[in-house]
Order: sequence, then C-alpha cells, then structure tokens
Amino acid sequence: MLKLSGKQIYLRALEPTDLDFLYHLENDTDNWELSGTQTPYSKAVLEFYLDNAHRDIYEVKQLRLCICNASEEVIGLIDLFDFDPKNRKAGLGLIIKNQDDRNKGFGAEAISVFCEYAFSILNLHQVYANILESNTNSIKVFEKLGFTAVGLKKDWVFSNGSFKNEILYQKFKS
Repeated sequence: MLKLSGKQIYLRALEPTDLDFLYHLENDTDNWELSGTQTPYSKAVLEFYLDNAHRDIYEVKQLRLCICNASEEVIGLIDLFDFDPKNRKAGLGLIIKNQDDRNKGFGAEAISVFCEYAFSILNLHQVYANILESNTNSIKVFEKLGFTAVGLKKDWVFSNGSFKNEILYQKFKS
C-alpha cells in the first residue's frame, strides 16, 4: 500500500482549517513570482477554493496537497497541475512557506512521495517542473531526484522590472 509520507513529512488533502495558512501564503508577494499571481486573494475566495478542493483530479486537472511535518504542522504545499491523463503527464510545483523550514530535506521528500503517487496511482509517464534559472536550491533538489533539464525558456517570467529565464525539467516513470 502506498502511503503519502516519508521519514520527515506526510502529504494530506486540504482542510477548512488550512484557510489561514493558505491566506498568508497566497498573499505573500515574495511568492507571486513563482505562482504568477498579481493580485491578493480574499479569505472568501480562498474559502470557496477550499470548499471545492475535493473535486476530482480528472475534472479539474489539478491536485494540491499540504506538506506536514512530524508535529503535524502545515509547512508547505505541493501541486500537480496541467494534469493530462491522455498523454500521462502533469506539472509539479512546490513551496515551503518559511525560510526556517527550507534546506532541511522536507521539499525533496515531498517531491519523492508525490512522484511515487503520480507514477504508481495516477499512472503518469512523466512529471515536469518549471524552475527559474536563478533558483539554484530548487535546481539542485530536482536534479538530485532524477529530474533532467530539457529546455530553457528565455525571458519567460517578468518580475521586479526584468525578465528571467525558466528551465523545464522532466522526470520519467522508471
């Protein structure tokens, strides 16, 4: 049986009690570059989102799970997006909210657990990630986990007055 857990973290579905975490994460302008967000979210909009988070992945083409630590605190989110069951592929995104929780292996473990789920339960052939060229920490993690850089998207993201390159990474089911 597949468990959505590792040694340090486990993944779980979003709950109504995650509203405050989601509100602070989505409205932190430091994260907007990664998410493509340009406007803040109200609690009412996020409550509606949480009320609909149970919808089937085959209908909404995405899945968002909380990353929880051993103390059962939500420390981040992991997303499967652009779910394409016909071509057996999807994108993967991850964020660890607090700087203090980064570089401790939580993100790497969440990616490993999530990829195992994507390959064994969703029967995906590949998972891809889009990573800013300047995000060297994420690049190291994804490469360590077997993702391969397959393309460079030049001037792909406009942020803080300049264009930034984004690298496309892929991992195939072994």
